[in-house]
Amino acid sequence: MAGILDFAPAIVLLPFVSFLVALAVGDRLPKGGAYAGIAATAGSLVLSIATVLTVAGGQTYDATIYTWAEGLEAVDLTFGVLIDPLSAMMLLIVTLVAFLVHVFSLGYMNDEGETGLPRYYAGLGLFTASMLGFVVADNLLMAFMFFELVGLCSYLLIGFHFREPGPPSAAKKAFLVTRFGDYFFLVGVVAVFATFGTASFVGSESFPALAEAALRGEASVTTFGFAPQTWFTIVGLLVLGGVIGKSAQFPLHTWLPDAMEGPTPVSALIHAATMVAAGVYLVARMYGFYAVSPTALAIIAFVGGFTALFAATMGLVKREIKQVLAYSTISQYGYMMLALGGGGYVAATFHLMTHAFFKALLFLGAGSVIIAMHHNENMWDMGGLKDKMPVTYYTFLSGSLALAGIFPFAGFWSKDEVLYETLLHGLDGNPILLGAYAMGLLAVFFTGFYTFRMVFLTFHGKPRTQTAEDPHGVRWNVKFPLAVLGVLAAVAGLVNMVPVAELTGLHIEFLHTWLEHGYAGLTTEHYSTLLQDFAGYGAAGLHLSPLLPGAVSLGLALAGSGLAYLLYNVPEPVRHTDRLGGIKKVLYNNYYQDEYQVWLANGVTRPVARAANKFDGGVVDGVVNGVSGVSLFAGGRVRRIQTGVVSNYAVLLTLGLTALLLAFGILGGWFV
Repeated sequence: MAGILDFAPAIVLLPFVSFLVALAVGDRLPKGGAYAGIAATAGSLVLSIATVLTVAGGQTYDATIYTWAEGLEAVDLTFGVLIDPLSAMMLLIVTLVAFLVHVFSLGYMNDEGETGLPRYYAGLGLFTASMLGFVVADNLLMAFMFFELVGLCSYLLIGFHFREPGPPSAAKKAFLVTRFGDYFFLVGVVAVFATFGTASFVGSESFPALAEAALRGEASVTTFGFAPQTWFTIVGLLVLGGVIGKSAQFPLHTWLPDAMEGPTPVSALIHAATMVAAGVYLVARMYGFYAVSPTALAIIAFVGGFTALFAATMGLVKREIKQVLAYSTISQYGYMMLALGGGGYVAATFHLMTHAFFKALLFLGAGSVIIAMHHNENMWDMGGLKDKMPVTYYTFLSGSLALAGIFPFAGFWSKDEVLYETLLHGLDGNPILLGAYAMGLLAVFFTGFYTFRMVFLTFHGKPRTQTAEDPHGVRWNVKFPLAVLGVLAAVAGLVNMVPVAELTGLHIEFLHTWLEHGYAGLTTEHYSTLLQDFAGYGAAGLHLSPLLPGAVSLGLALAGSGLAYLLYNVPEPVRHTDRLGGIKKVLYNNYYQDEYQVWLANGVTRPVARAANKFDGGVVDGVVNGVSGVSLFAGGRVRRIQTGVVSNYAVLLTLGLTALLLAFGILGGWFV
């Protein structure tokens, strides 16, 4: 079984092969190449399961697959595969969700008479392969390259319906906003190479290990005149720019709601297991580096807590079912960032896992509803679908209970651990963490409200349109993925029941045990040591039972859900959010973030660019052109004496000699 890790590259290659097949001969294959994609992702899923079982037995894998540049001042640029507990867990998540999305697409895309299916399945295959390549990357440069490829795939798939006006615009917006963050990421990659001479994630010579050693006085690295702690913070924040863009954190979150213009299965893949997950996974992969920078951790925590609350408020008033889920995704990834900044490495990866399951479920469930409603996404045109779509309803309810954080569904365990870890470390005397915790806690109430507002408006009450009276049926290829994810949304949280472990003393924190066996010494215990030594997290030695914070969080979730029950679980609901008046308008227009960014581009960036262009053309180019003009003028005049007539040259030589004699004579007279 140990040899199975030698086949780890095939996990990435199989979806890539499906991309090539769909691209080359998809128009001649049944369903546009759908079955090739299903077979490829199923193969990757089987290999991922085998990989997880192998890693559980204590095996890890790190191999250089290809060296594409070496000997560059002792810097080698390579492609390698790293399989450890973190990457093995993520491989399983990505391949499972990708497989279910491919199956669901049979019902969503093929049964709706879509055109361009080979292009669609080629995009899904490349998207899956890109994310898997990112997950197994053993160095930061390779991760950056796949990070960018993930962004390209999202652009292609969001804009799949390119003949309509909305999708191309949304695709361009997603591409440009995330590119802005990736610019900082690229500079960060260069800074890592310049500082450490390596970008490897593993080994004693990896840049996280070198940063730790430098701060302990055991190694010297290039910090360009900055104090080591300050320089490492700068480098970490540069990389964080790409994370904020990809994981849709404030202020680079505005692309994600517009990305709903893509097909719903694509939305499920983007939100649950690929593009948006990439940023959080990158911070988790680099956590040994971030753990030595308390400033970077505090910024990550504050941005995460603020984003969790900020996005949750916007989800309160949305009318389209996918828009509610989009803002939910922004908010939930805020929780993951909150956990990472708050010292909860395991909590963040735990919530990354549970969120992948229940958010994929909710998007695919929304896709089932959209099929039934003939692609009408407005929840106010729905209602009464509970009895007509029982499989969709009960699985969607499972995902909603997980999203709201209701006991004992998956989101309860992971979300509460996020808040618990942040509170515990905040009580060590870090007011920023306490502020971030308060924002995350308040977001719990709003999450419960908007989640069950969505459930009641969609499935409960009386049908409010003729389409809701007689919805379109869905087939097994829609129901099967929903059933699998519905079960996972209910039980996945059982892998890490921290409050129950605290109460009973039983060792049932399985994810903690799983991540304790990290690669090259980067264990959870190692991270705890770094956080204590450099960030002061846990230095006070405080112990706080998770039971009371968990009860408070659960109470807020139930309060928000209960309020939605009272207001919207009625035969004919009314628009209660209209009572908010101007506040609703602000929330519905997303705090005018899009308008602000347009103003920033047109009112600030464009004038500054024009001024810079004028300065470049008038001053910089003017000086350069002036120097060249003098040279050209002088050369033109000198060229006139090059006539080719020997007698002219003789005259010029005579005149030159005479001039020299006169000059020497005059100078000699002066000196005498």
